[in-house]
Amino acid sequence: MKPALKLPVILGSAAVLAVSALLLGTPAPGTPEAPRPVPPTLAPAPLPKPDVAPVTHATQGQPVIQIAVLLDTSGSMDGLLDQARTQLWNIVNRFSHAKRNGVAPQLQLALYAYGNTDPGANRDEIRQVVPFTTDLDLISEHLFSLRTSGGSEHCGEVIRDATTQLAWSKDPNAMRLIFIAGNEPFTQGPVDFHDSVKAARERGITVNTLHCGGYEEGISGSWKDAAVLADGSYLNIDQNQRVVEIAAPQDAEIARLGGELNKTYVAYGATGQQAQMRQAVQDSNSRGVSLSNMVSRSLAKSSSNYSNESWDLVDAVKKNQVDVASVRDEDLPEPMRGMDAAGRKAWLEAREKERGDIQQRIQTLNAERQKFLAEASKQQAQKGDDTLEGAIGQVVQREAKKRQLTLE
Repeated sequence: MKPALKLPVILGSAAVLAVSALLLGTPAPGTPEAPRPVPPTLAPAPLPKPDVAPVTHATQGQPVIQIAVLLDTSGSMDGLLDQARTQLWNIVNRFSHAKRNGVAPQLQLALYAYGNTDPGANRDEIRQVVPFTTDLDLISEHLFSLRTSGGSEHCGEVIRDATTQLAWSKDPNAMRLIFIAGNEPFTQGPVDFHDSVKAARERGITVNTLHCGGYEEGISGSWKDAAVLADGSYLNIDQNQRVVEIAAPQDAEIARLGGELNKTYVAYGATGQQAQMRQAVQDSNSRGVSLSNMVSRSLAKSSSNYSNESWDLVDAVKKNQVDVASVRDEDLPEPMRGMDAAGRKAWLEAREKERGDIQQRIQTLNAERQKFLAEASKQQAQKGDDTLEGAIGQVVQREAKKRQLTLE
């Protein structure tokens, strides 16, 4: 039977890629937003090498959730990429209250692209875009940089690569999931999907297939066969679905506070400023999609899943990754230079308190927002096919129960 989870999402035009995100403003509640100009098409910026993606090892006893998303980037999949870009933060927010025995898990995401034709090599390209990382802004940056082009979709091959190349957790209780989305028969390519799916299952990785098109068409294309072999889930989604979200009175203030959070981050080290700029640009990307998308991003930024210890001194010290007294003066932001150890500690504690206060305010507003949306939904029937986020959400619910993880 076809699963029936309907989640409202709004899809927009390409987001604004500009450092001016640092100066983002949000209108007061009730004030209509000025029309946003459509930016000219820009060439994608060079992508950082995959091996620079930061990931921090989970602490002792901390549950681990690893999700590898394998996206078909052939010519017909622009809608799928749009959904991935706009629904990332909704997917992350599904884990905002996750716990096992009272301990919040560490969420790691990885991204592969397949289905492109590499004109230089005259072959179909399968690319590891980002290995497992806890840096959610890095995932967002790469999603907005992906482009589609013609090619064949080698599902068996990309599953094999994701299974063998990624650093999968050896914790027997870890949630290890692959989501592969596309629209061509699963049998294409030189690698038999039966072999690669079996190999993934032997490593404790559950492969879930998301066919972008008709449910029966996906079955005839072997998408369901692959999921059954993996003990995973087969779902179909409409990659071009556009569903209007219900606007809530709290949206503008939550989005504004999401931008305010950036001021509490203390970039340090050689890559700190670059990462802080990435944070601002991803705010701009979200705002360029819609106010609702920025709300979802702001909610994610107010949760424990949004952790940036690789470049933010507040998170790094809080997670015992860095001894603030030992950081070189030249690696610190200007206001902290020349401070002794006690001064540095006090400065960071003040930023941590500011962040906590803003995050708590966002959560309080969201509780009010959820009540409003629940009431409004009763009076506004939402109808549409499943989306990428909805499909992933269904599988996550199922897999969480297997591993004694609560999501609420």
